[in-house]
Amino acid sequence: MKKIQIRELGIYAVIDRAAGTKRSLINIAESCVRAGVKIIQLRDKTDDVRGFYRNALLIRKAIKGKALFIINDRLDIAKLVNADGLHIGQDDLPVEAVRELLGTGKIIGKSCHSLAQAVAAEKEKVDYISVGPIFSTPTKPDYQAVGLQLLKNVLSRVSLAVTAIGGIDKNNIGLVRGTGAKNIAVVRAICEAGDIEKAIDDLRSEMRNINLTSNL
Repeated sequence: MKKIQIRELGIYAVIDRAAGTKRSLINIAESCVRAGVKIIQLRDKTDDVRGFYRNALLIRKAIKGKALFIINDRLDIAKLVNADGLHIGQDDLPVEAVRELLGTGKIIGKSCHSLAQAVAAEKEKVDYISVGPIFSTPTKPDYQAVGLQLLKNVLSRVSLAVTAIGGIDKNNIGLVRGTGAKNIAVVRAICEAGDIEKAIDDLRSEMRNINLTSNL
């Protein structure tokens, strides 16, 4: 059931305070839902745990079951707000432990930055992986861009649902879609937009304007 839910959702909205938004995180989530986004992740490395928890509760209420709600890193908060899933990194708790603590029927995603990590994540039986950062991004300054070729390699090698992430906006989302990626995570292009619903429509339009990358 989980893999069917997340395999072809299109825009994956990542709401991140580090993106420099002046809007409330709840307002961003509401705009995403109105625009028809089907999966939203809350990522916040700057607020304290009380603030994270408060925003997670409010976003969960705002979404009203109209989109999957994923929490980044914080297993405790994911459980407390009954989120639909948790997204973890390479240095977080083992997937087996997360699965046991999070409970059955929940989604687990994992960040991957190489083909080896993607193959390993598939063996761990996560529900989806994210690959990136595809392009350089200030929200992940410590990570070097992995590029479109790695994304193509991962898509051809693993059977998991794959989400492309990192520095993606309306100017390059067509290239990302051209690799075959069907789930594309966007952070700043949504969080920093003056009109979020229009920004999402523009992103979808560019996704349909596929730029094939077969020459990579």
